[in-house]
Amino acid sequence: MTSTNATAPAKLPAGEIPWNHYRMQKKLSDHIVDIIIWLLLAAIVVIITYPIWFILIASVSDQNAVNLGKVTLLPVGFNWDGYREIFADTRIWDGYRNTIVYSVVGTALNMLVTLPAAFALSRKELGKVRRVVLFFFSLTMFVSGGMIPTYLLFKSLGLVDNWLVFILPSAVNVYNLIIARSFFETAVPEELFDSAKVDGMSYGGYFLKIVLPLSSAVIAVVALYYFVYHWNEFFTGLMYINDDSRKPLQNVLQAILLSNQTGAEGSASLDAAAQQELADKIKYGVIFVSSLPLLVIYPFLQKYFNKGVLLGAVKG
Repeated sequence: MTSTNATAPAKLPAGEIPWNHYRMQKKLSDHIVDIIIWLLLAAIVVIITYPIWFILIASVSDQNAVNLGKVTLLPVGFNWDGYREIFADTRIWDGYRNTIVYSVVGTALNMLVTLPAAFALSRKELGKVRRVVLFFFSLTMFVSGGMIPTYLLFKSLGLVDNWLVFILPSAVNVYNLIIARSFFETAVPEELFDSAKVDGMSYGGYFLKIVLPLSSAVIAVVALYYFVYHWNEFFTGLMYINDDSRKPLQNVLQAILLSNQTGAEGSASLDAAAQQELADKIKYGVIFVSSLPLLVIYPFLQKYFNKGVLLGAVKG
């Protein structure tokens, strides 16, 4: 009768790392490489975040100090005049409401159209038909009817001064369709469909119960692309919406900025210098106000972008 005594793994000395059951001592060159990598990452973070930080501190600083280059890391002459002027305008709340509605409803419709279409185009059973359909989809990326014919078409359909103009014409984006199709085609193992077919599951059941739960990464990425598009939509409201109560946030912020720059509203009693200073504050404040919701949402979806990097990397 033999017995074996399990021994706990030895604690590694400081500076050593485990690798395939061997211990490799970090050399001076390894530490130098680590330092370089951390410095590069820190530089990238600063390059990305500093413009946002500068816009924030410039919007609450004395504009003379901003123009003279005295505002670098902290605000100078702190005040809320720009934001007070922005939020005092009731149009901004209508703009926020409209943009949220357009973005949420538009993104929901986009996903309802894009995901089933991408799944259908990823099925090999369609043969050459899917290539023909995808060709016609892709053709719309390079050919358009032009501004005037598009306006006449929307007018004949009753979409001018209609909030549906933000939703229906952009129901599907071909670029996002191709991304989702590639994911379904490469990242979802075909063996899952064979197993589902043996169990008597239909295409719809397979898509809803198996494909979608496995596609959270691409769903989050495509949904964010659509949401950002709807949130930043500016040209549609400028061209097809005349009713101020239906304009999205971007058009409302533009109107507020222009009205303060020209002195048409609110600042008529101020002298030219003070009026220009207020207009500059509003300019920075408008940028930050319009970007803040996306800055809040993005970190919660960042993990899905990390998964999306492995698009198509599936182990059988």
